[in-house]
Amino acid sequence: MARMHTRRKGKACSKRPMITENPDWVPLKATEIEDLVEKFAKDGVTPAMIGMILRDQYAVPNVKLATGKTVTEIMADRNVKGELPDDLTNLMVRAINLNNHIKQNPKDVTNKRGLALIEAKIRRLERYYKETGVLPKTWKYSLANAELMLK
Repeated sequence: MARMHTRRKGKACSKRPMITENPDWVPLKATEIEDLVEKFAKDGVTPAMIGMILRDQYAVPNVKLATGKTVTEIMADRNVKGELPDDLTNLMVRAINLNNHIKQNPKDVTNKRGLALIEAKIRRLERYYKETGVLPKTWKYSLANAELMLK
């Protein structure tokens, strides 16, 4: 896992077990899992939460091993994908919350720097997603637009 602002890797990280096929004890078939992913996505659940729900409540340890596709690929195939990528959405929520904190605490210069770092990360992701075609070329980030989009 890379660090958020320095683009370096950390020393410690957890690793998944080296399994290459779906375990025999998984109770659901691939089509049932894809239907559940579509149902949860229509309800507005994020892909990370969908994976956690499938793991905890439906005993599916890894969606990719069970179906051959990731949760976001299944959502894209079924046309229930969100308009913004999840990492960008999560960063925008963090920036909005931090901006609200700074409005209440104007002398908190440490968090002003944190907001600047988060917004820099958002702009880097914005440039990447425009190059790859995920976002339209006319899309522009600002805190005011982010608050409107995420409400």
